Amino acid sequence: MYADPPAPRARGRNEAPPPAPTGPDGVQHPWRFNPDYTKLVEAWEEVLPRLETLSTALDKAYSLARSPQTWDAPVGERYVEDIREWRRSLALYRHAVLTAISDAAEDTPRWVRTTDVPQPFW
Repeated sequence: MYADPPAPRARGRNEAPPPAPTGPDGVQHPWRFNPDYTKLVEAWEEVLPRLETLSTALDKAYSLARSPQTWDAPVGERYVEDIREWRRSLALYRHAVLTAISDAAEDTPRWVRTTDVPQPFW
């Protein structure tokens, strides 16, 4: 079982942007919450419940398949092995998807300046 990576944090109710920088032209460039970061938060919130639903369904099928009341033939173990492999694959897939979202959120700035004009680095 893998531990989930850290989820991207949605903008807090009282979270304020960083102080507006003053460029070399003397103009202040205010900040806004990055819409790309918001999309990553939304992706996490959309994917996680679906992965949980799949995990719950496979866990239930696995526990039923292992029950002696379900199978009384040796062939039943083959189906139990199949379900066990599906659960393992789903755990790997979950870890990969959530890690990709978390890594992208780590590389995406939470705040961006509200100017459409390219600005030099200073």
